[in-house]
Amino acid sequence: MRPGRGGLGASEHLREQLTAAEVDLLDPQGLREAVRRHAPDEIYHLAAPSFVPDSWRRPAETVSAILGSTAALLEEVRDGGAHARLFVAGSGTMFGDARESPQREDTPARPLNPYSVAKHGVRELAAVFREEQGVFCSCGIAYNHESERRPEQFVTRRVSRGVAAIALGRAERLTLGDLQAVRDWSFAGDVMRGAWLSLQHSEPMDFVLASGVGHTVEDLVRSAFAHAGLEVDGRVAVDETLRRAPETTSLVGDPSRAREVLGWRAELGFEALVARMVDFDLRDLREPPGDDGGS
Repeated sequence: MRPGRGGLGASEHLREQLTAAEVDLLDPQGLREAVRRHAPDEIYHLAAPSFVPDSWRRPAETVSAILGSTAALLEEVRDGGAHARLFVAGSGTMFGDARESPQREDTPARPLNPYSVAKHGVRELAAVFREEQGVFCSCGIAYNHESERRPEQFVTRRVSRGVAAIALGRAERLTLGDLQAVRDWSFAGDVMRGAWLSLQHSEPMDFVLASGVGHTVEDLVRSAFAHAGLEVDGRVAVDETLRRAPETTSLVGDPSRAREVLGWRAELGFEALVARMVDFDLRDLREPPGDDGGS
């Protein structure tokens, strides 16, 4: 295990509140040592290569990183006598061609890519260790959870960043793929509150963490442009190479169990989430390069 000397990315502002330890997801022994050394009460395992198209380019690495790291943490909590409670992040993408929408915890999974297959495996591993080995492990079946920290290759941030650039006169149009694709978008902070609540509950369970409402990419685009005070017409181009295969089922989650058992719901609505992201990118693009806002 290496000391945490690297950057913390979007969490850099929390550095003074954290003890960082760098561990490679492909290094199961390093993961186990990190748990043993820090002896946490709660473990939130969120790390994964999460850009779905990349999972087709590097399927072996994707599956090894996601499933291997989860198995290592489950093993350490079980074998190390740790009292830790473990949260592992599943994904609504595991439902794939599920044949029903919205999806619930008991909806049969039909994953359509290596990332989704691995996330389905995470959920199955959590269930096996929970039921057969007595490990307290809850799995959050998280749908698209967004914020201004989202990398720019994801469509939500591509839209918020692109609209901000157009509003500031730095770009003329936004290029996207399928405008009719449907997603269930929630605020990342709400999803993490659900993760925390799942470990405060008396029993480990699976929970769908989603808003329960689907929106198209076109809805996202129109909301972002409207918040920036711009008209959409003539400012959006469709690049066919960015389109994914047509989807037969809308990936929308049913958060009823989380609402009834944990008292959880997605509190920041879709329009407010889009506005938050656009406002961040407007501020960020206005700042000169290298300006951190200090005096």
